[in-house]
Amino acid sequence: MTALPTQRLTRRLLASLLFTLPLAPLQAQEFTATTDPARAQVTLPEPANPALPSLILIGDSTVRNGRDDGQGKGAEGQWGWGTPIAHYLDTSKINVVNRAVGGLSSRTYRSSGHWERTKPFIKRGDWVVMQFGHNDASPVNDNSRARGVLRGTGPEKEDINNLLTGKPETVFTYGAYLRGYIAEIRAAGATPVVASPVIRKRWEADGVTVTRAGGNFAGWAAEVAKQEGVAFIDLNEWGAKRYEGLGKAVVATLFPPDPETVHTNWLGAAVNAQLVIAGLLQNKVLPEDVYKQRFAPDGSDDRPVVDARKVKVEAPRDAKLPSIVLIGDSTVRSGGQNGAIGWGERLAPLFDTQRVNIVNNAIGGRSSRTFFTEGRWASVLEQLKAGDWLLIQFGHNDGARIGDPAGKNRGSVPGLGDETVEDTRPDGSKEAVHSFGWYLKRYITDAQAKGAKVVVLSPIPHKDRWKPEQPRDFENYAAWGEQVARAQGAHFIDLTLLVAQAYRAVGAERVDGFFSDARTHTNDAGARFNAERVVEGLKRLPDNFFQNMLAKPSKLRLE
Repeated sequence: MTALPTQRLTRRLLASLLFTLPLAPLQAQEFTATTDPARAQVTLPEPANPALPSLILIGDSTVRNGRDDGQGKGAEGQWGWGTPIAHYLDTSKINVVNRAVGGLSSRTYRSSGHWERTKPFIKRGDWVVMQFGHNDASPVNDNSRARGVLRGTGPEKEDINNLLTGKPETVFTYGAYLRGYIAEIRAAGATPVVASPVIRKRWEADGVTVTRAGGNFAGWAAEVAKQEGVAFIDLNEWGAKRYEGLGKAVVATLFPPDPETVHTNWLGAAVNAQLVIAGLLQNKVLPEDVYKQRFAPDGSDDRPVVDARKVKVEAPRDAKLPSIVLIGDSTVRSGGQNGAIGWGERLAPLFDTQRVNIVNNAIGGRSSRTFFTEGRWASVLEQLKAGDWLLIQFGHNDGARIGDPAGKNRGSVPGLGDETVEDTRPDGSKEAVHSFGWYLKRYITDAQAKGAKVVVLSPIPHKDRWKPEQPRDFENYAAWGEQVARAQGAHFIDLTLLVAQAYRAVGAERVDGFFSDARTHTNDAGARFNAERVVEGLKRLPDNFFQNMLAKPSKLRLE
């Protein structure tokens, strides 16, 4: 079996990050090492709309850092995941209330009075996610922070005269503190969720394996969650796998400069926020309609894939006319699901349909691989005839991780070669997965054998990947598509670049109004805009076929 190059996973996971989310700093007083936790008056946010249910977060600086403003350094400063997570949820339906405090442990969050100040905001029907552990290994009793807990999950306790506060205190185990929060959350009629501490940027000697913390606080958090029957989010193990997939060099970009190994920058906080979203989804914690974007632990889209057998193959309206046949994913055809419209659904009004059929056989959730393996291509191919044109656009789902169930058996091998990777289907059968280029070549040669001409289009760009200063979106898929098209005598349109250039011309404010979700799927306005860009690309091809097929007058415009 051929090993998968790490570059594919790296690009896939990086592409899933919303690193251009607007920053919304909250007013807070920074908690410092010399501050007495019993006296600290940290201003924390309250539910924006008390009538709504709330997702309340408690924890340390990896959830909410300092003033929650990146220390004035913008996206490169230190951020906790509790800030970007709000951008993945519909805050018109749920409050996201980040009550975490930097520098505290499961013990001092309670002893400092922050828990007592947070409890009044917890009501029946709310959810409370707790993530402690990074500071719990500190000394139990010193004159600096006195924030450590007893190790383990048992009933052990220790009576001390706190050197920092000058008062007697009974210190309990990490597990005992978590159980205390769980009991009080339940008593308020809310649902507790336990998360293990986020993974640190620490690598084993091989440079490819991330050092886990499963034997201590992460393991104890999991143990308590299991004992208490509450949802558990494994940020330790999931984070380690994400980092290993990204690789050491890329992970370094998720943190402020060395020697920082704990606190992430904005991009790293977004990675951890996506893991929390994945955990909430996996545990069925929140209502389905509050998610603006869904994630699996590997960063892929968690939305269920529609059954292809329930989507009828579209036939040409007039079999005597030539047809422009479209195959692709949900960015070509979404069918209005959650307000999403693909550009292929708005292509017909731009053509004279008395001269040509527009046949959109794209289907949501598909990759170059699954459109072929599920039999969809065979059905489309039956209808192709000499004189037709086939337009192909895949790539959005091809980066799914082969072998990971979260990838939904959609990932293709990166590149153009003939190598294969074995994947296991849900029924246990094995599949030899080919390269992205291999599948494109198959579509092209099959269509050409029927006398049709072919145009390969690179994927439309994401909402957050079209500005000049940002990395080019779908760089590899565009390059592979162009190489295969040229080699097979087909045409190629760099739709990624064409749309990105048009987005730059109209500006960010208008582009923001083109999408039905956080970054991928267009609404009606966006679909129309991108359909016009497709026609622009078709008009530039050397064949004059499309010039006489366009609707009159031309509807192509940017304004």
